[in-house]
Amino acid sequence: MEKLKQRIIEESTVMSEQVLNLDGILNHQVDPELTMEMGREFAARFADAGVTRVITVESSGISVAFATALELGVPLVFARRKKTLLADPDALCERVPSFTKGIVTDIMLSRKYIRPEDKVLFIDDIIANGDAARGLVKIIERSGAELVGLGVVVEKCFQAGARTIREQGIRLESLVRIESLDHGTITFAD
Repeated sequence: MEKLKQRIIEESTVMSEQVLNLDGILNHQVDPELTMEMGREFAARFADAGVTRVITVESSGISVAFATALELGVPLVFARRKKTLLADPDALCERVPSFTKGIVTDIMLSRKYIRPEDKVLFIDDIIANGDAARGLVKIIERSGAELVGLGVVVEKCFQAGARTIREQGIRLESLVRIESLDHGTITFAD
C-alpha cells in the first residue's frame, strides 16, 4: 500500500535499528480513513478464505481488525492482555513476551467467542519477533478453530517473527514490509 508507506515515512519515528514508533498511525492515534482502507485491503486478500471471525490481540490491532471484520461482515474478537473481574475462568490463555513493552504478559480468549467450526483471520498491527502472534496461534489451535491466515499492517523483515509464522505453514499477508531501520532510515522491502 503506497499510501501507507508514505504515511510511515511522514509520520513515524525510527527509535533504533529495531524499533519504529508508529503512534501517529496505529498505536496511539488512528486515522479512520486509512484504517478502513487497510481493512478493505485485508478483506480483499482473504475474500476467498471463508472467514467467520476476525481475531486480534488488544490493543493496537483492534482498529484494523475492526475495519477488516466490518468489510467481511463477521464478528471481531480480541484476546485480552489483562485479566478482569469478569474474565472467563475457562479462557484459553498463553504467556508471551512483549517486544515493545519489554515484559511478559498473558493473552486470554474466552472459549465463548471462538468455536471449533470457525475459520479465523488473525489481524495485527506489527510483527517483529512474533511472540504475541505465536501465542495467539497456539490459542486458536487449542480452540479447534481453523486459522486461515494472518494479516499484518507492518512486517519488520529484519526480525524473525514473520519468518517463523510462515515456517509453520501459515499464510501471512503484510501491507508494508520494512527491510531495515539502519542509520535512522526506513528501507522498505519489495
